[in-house]
Amino acid sequence: MTEASLPRVLIVEDEQSIRDVLVELFDVDGTRVESAATLPEAKELLARGSFDLIVTDIRLGGNRDGGLQVMAAAGVLSPDATVIALTAYPDDGNRHASIRLGATHFLEKPVSLETLAELASRVGVPTAISPMRASTSPAPGR
Repeated sequence: MTEASLPRVLIVEDEQSIRDVLVELFDVDGTRVESAATLPEAKELLARGSFDLIVTDIRLGGNRDGGLQVMAAAGVLSPDATVIALTAYPDDGNRHASIRLGATHFLEKPVSLETLAELASRVGVPTAISPMRASTSPAPGR
């Protein structure tokens, strides 16, 4: 598999501890993971190439709609990406705006890593919890 064909994941989260955990979840062989803490960083990464999966917080650095702006940019720059919107402040306005901007899933924090892994696996993105096997050979030790 060439690097160009590897799944690409973008994590957009202003809280470093959460961002680090999400990057670790997706940072497995066979996946390219990039992360951003701010809206400008996310837009720069989106401008460099398309992603298969985007996980974004709704509020970024106090910006109530930073994640919505990430989704708007992703709709233009990565229109085929699956988008997972995360928020600690779920409300119908954010939910409807997220869906309108292309979010496939709208999840309330805290969200389990297992849930994220399951959603990622549905679109062919492996994770550290349940990596998808590129081959049919059994794992070592089995």
